[in-house]
Amino acid sequence: MRFERYPGNPVLCPNPLNAWEALNVFNAAVVQHNGLFHMLYRAQGVEYKSSIGYAVSLDGFDWSRLDKPVMRPGAKFETRGVEDPRITQIDGTFYMTYTGYSVHGTRASIARSVNLINWERTGVALPDEDNKDHALFPEKTGGRYCMFHRREPDIWLAHSDDLLHWSDHQRVFGPRPGWESVKVGLSGPPLKTEQGWLIVYHGVDDERLYRQGVALLDLGDPTRVLSRPADFVLEPREPWEHLGDVPHVVFSCATLQVGDELWIYYGGADRVIGQASCPMDEAMAFLGKE
Repeated sequence: MRFERYPGNPVLCPNPLNAWEALNVFNAAVVQHNGLFHMLYRAQGVEYKSSIGYAVSLDGFDWSRLDKPVMRPGAKFETRGVEDPRITQIDGTFYMTYTGYSVHGTRASIARSVNLINWERTGVALPDEDNKDHALFPEKTGGRYCMFHRREPDIWLAHSDDLLHWSDHQRVFGPRPGWESVKVGLSGPPLKTEQGWLIVYHGVDDERLYRQGVALLDLGDPTRVLSRPADFVLEPREPWEHLGDVPHVVFSCATLQVGDELWIYYGGADRVIGQASCPMDEAMAFLGKE
C-alpha cells in the first residue's frame, strides 16, 4: 500500500503578500464540517515565528484563506510560535491540539472553538515536560478525554476529566529498526473503524528522513496494537518534499475518511502542503483486517 499524491500538489503554498505566511505553510489540520473542508495550518513569515492560518474548500483541493491568522503566539508558553495544529470534534466543540514553543521548550497545548475561526486557549496539557505530536480521540472513554502524546521517542496515551490534568500515562509503541529507527509520533487524530482505531504516524530514521506509517489499535484498549505493518506508506519523493526549510520531510497532522477513501494532508519539507489518499479497503487490507 502507498498513499497516492493529488496530481495538483501542493495544495497550499506560502503567500508572499502576507508577511506572516510569506516563508512557509505546512503541517495542517483538516476537518469536514457542514459540507466544507476546513484547514488550520502552520505558517511562518519574515519574523520566523509560527502562527496558525485558516482556509476553506469545497472539494479539499482548491483553498481560499483568510488574510490574517486565527491564532498568533500570545501566551507565555508560546512566545516563539504556535505550531502543528490537529483538530478533533467532540460533542459539537472543536478542539485544537497544538504545540506552544518558547524558550522553555515545546508544550502540548489545547484550544477550543465552535466555528473553527475564533479559538479559546484551555491551557497546557502537560506543563512540566517537553511534549508534542498530541491529538484527542473523537469520543470520551468512561466519561474521560483520551489523548495521544509523544514522550520521545515513543507514542503515549493519557486520560483526563477536564483537558488540563492528565494521568494514567501508558506507552503505546516506539521506534523499530529501519525507516522509523530514531523516533515515532502521531500524525493526524485517530480514526475510528469497525476493526479498531486507525492511526497514521511518522517515523524518523538515522538520516533524519521523515516517512509515514499506519497502525491499528484496539477500540477498547488503544495501547494494544492489533497491526503495525513493517513498511511505510509515504516517503519524500517530489522535489518540494526534499527541498525546503527542513529537507526530506513528509509530516502529516490530518487523517480523515472522505467517502470510501483515507485522506491525509502533509507538510512537504516544512515549506508547502500536499494531499494524498488511498482506498479505505486497501488500507484495511494492508493492516490485515480485510
